[in-house]
Amino acid sequence: MTTQPGMIHEPATGDGWHGVIPSKQFPAEKGRYHLYIGLFCPFAHRVNLIRHLKGLTDFIDISVVKPYPKGDEKGWPGWRFPNSDDEYPGATVDHLFGEDYLHKIYFRADPEYSGRYSVPLLWDKKTETAVCNESAELLRWLPTAFNDLLPPSLAAIDLYPDDLRAKIDAITPWVQSDVNFGVYKAGFAPSQEVYDQHVIRVFGALNKLERIIAQHGGPFVLGSTMTELDVRLYVTLIRFDTVYVQHFKCNLGTIRHDYPVLNNWLKGMYWDVDAARASTDFRHIKENYTKSHYDINPKAITPMGPFPDVEEGVQRDWTQLTVEGVKHPAVLEYESTMLGA
Repeated sequence: MTTQPGMIHEPATGDGWHGVIPSKQFPAEKGRYHLYIGLFCPFAHRVNLIRHLKGLTDFIDISVVKPYPKGDEKGWPGWRFPNSDDEYPGATVDHLFGEDYLHKIYFRADPEYSGRYSVPLLWDKKTETAVCNESAELLRWLPTAFNDLLPPSLAAIDLYPDDLRAKIDAITPWVQSDVNFGVYKAGFAPSQEVYDQHVIRVFGALNKLERIIAQHGGPFVLGSTMTELDVRLYVTLIRFDTVYVQHFKCNLGTIRHDYPVLNNWLKGMYWDVDAARASTDFRHIKENYTKSHYDINPKAITPMGPFPDVEEGVQRDWTQLTVEGVKHPAVLEYESTMLGA
């Protein structure tokens, strides 16, 4: 690869870049950073939701890859940008460099990079290098990164408040493993045995979350304060009935029919949290999974349902909700082993 004039190559670690804003290398500056995302990806969705929630849409501009195709069976050449902003609604050209593939952005930061060309990727326009491509890290520090430059009402939004950190830290590991990653472990399982193991964990975790949210009385996972747990959970559950039930065979139950509390929480997030709704694109979500996973859906047919994507009618009186869940014996057994709040 030819080195660009003025480019500072920042070699990636084995799994990418782990920079932080604000820092000496990456100070908080309006307009300095650019975010590469896919609207289909739940992990990129986390970051884009925070970008909207914290009023950072004018601070961090974005480029959005198309939801498909991803490439060959090994994922090469990876996510592609459309040729124009009109080619696929919601996807954009590469606004920084005019590249056709996301992997070329990665090579601009490190010509020897050999990891995955994933979204999200946060880019520093001033030094022309990657800041961070790890969504869990971005989820933790991005909500406070620009607080000194924000109005008090936005700076006050804290997704990791001191008084709830112990609860967040107790719940996060199994939400990440059994829900955020769990649907993928079930969906891409190489055998019946592996699938059986992980689909049980998915629903055990959902059962536990149904009870935790009911215990705290909504409207958020831990009660009246929205935290990073709500962001983590939203990006998976907004895709659950829409994609994961049929595409990843997570069909022991559905959110809308088996989890009254979780369904009410999800409806509340979508209809009441503007940032959640603004960052959600069901066409990108549905067509990415069904048209880029050829081993799972070789004919690339995208189901029309479920309809509607998100039901209306949020129940404001949480005491009127019945706590339910999937009653499969193995699910109940796994649920009993999980740490609560």
